[in-house]
Amino acid sequence: MAVEQPQVQPTARPGEQTRIHNIGYRNYDGPRLGRAYARRSLYSQSLRGSYGFGRSVKSKVLPMLLFVVMCVPALIMVAVAVATKAKDLPVDYTRYAIIMQAVIGLYVASQGPQSVSRDLRFKTVPLYFSRPIETADYVRAKYAALASALFALTAAPLIVLYVGALLAKLDFADQTKGLAQGLVSVALLSLLFAGIGLVISAVTPRRGFGIAAVIAALTISYGAVSTLQAIADAQSSSSSIPWLGLFSPITLIDGVQTAFLGATSSFPGAAGPSNGEGVVYVLVVLGLIAGCYGLLMRRYRKVGL
Repeated sequence: MAVEQPQVQPTARPGEQTRIHNIGYRNYDGPRLGRAYARRSLYSQSLRGSYGFGRSVKSKVLPMLLFVVMCVPALIMVAVAVATKAKDLPVDYTRYAIIMQAVIGLYVASQGPQSVSRDLRFKTVPLYFSRPIETADYVRAKYAALASALFALTAAPLIVLYVGALLAKLDFADQTKGLAQGLVSVALLSLLFAGIGLVISAVTPRRGFGIAAVIAALTISYGAVSTLQAIADAQSSSSSIPWLGLFSPITLIDGVQTAFLGATSSFPGAAGPSNGEGVVYVLVVLGLIAGCYGLLMRRYRKVGL
């Protein structure tokens, strides 16, 4: 009886098991938009997010409410000025942001953590781009977006005041000069507050902690400086009042505009800084803005995107 022998399969030679299948993938031959386009996209998305655009209705409520609260007093002032045919506006352009500092602080506290906390927590930023975004691009886009949102918040009521002043037929040259001084002041304020808000917010991925920390930093610093200035004024130590103003963001802006933008100081006894002291104020403000940018770069190089 014959026994069937198993058929021996020929051994595949090296390289024959590897196959390349063409399933239709093609090389991308469209335009390469580069880092600048990614940076602009992140800036635009962050700026829109600062007012809740492109997000749920719930996300729009607080920023839009704060925007309305900032503009309503200006509208009332304009209405009174037009109705009574006043010779001047009840509030200077440079004074308006100082009066409304609580609203500005609430906006920074709410939108600073909103801008960065979720990115820190979920690490989803690289998924939005076809190529990894650089740390510098991310920091510049976020910083510029929050500063722009703050500038819109603080400049809008000044525009309302200016339009109302022209409707009331106040002096065109004086009002234009006052508006320009006010815009310079709120531009500095926007850069400074955005930097401080982002640095504090970037410390924690928890949004609630970030909100509380920003409110505490702005409120405690202003309260402490105002108290010390009041004590110095009561003890007739007016020379120390301007120097105490260096330790709070809002009094820093007040000092700069008092020294160089023709504003009336809100310090006790109107003891604002002189021009020489004002130079120190400007250097401190610029140093804080640069320092905030440097701290953000250092933070994101450490934790990544």
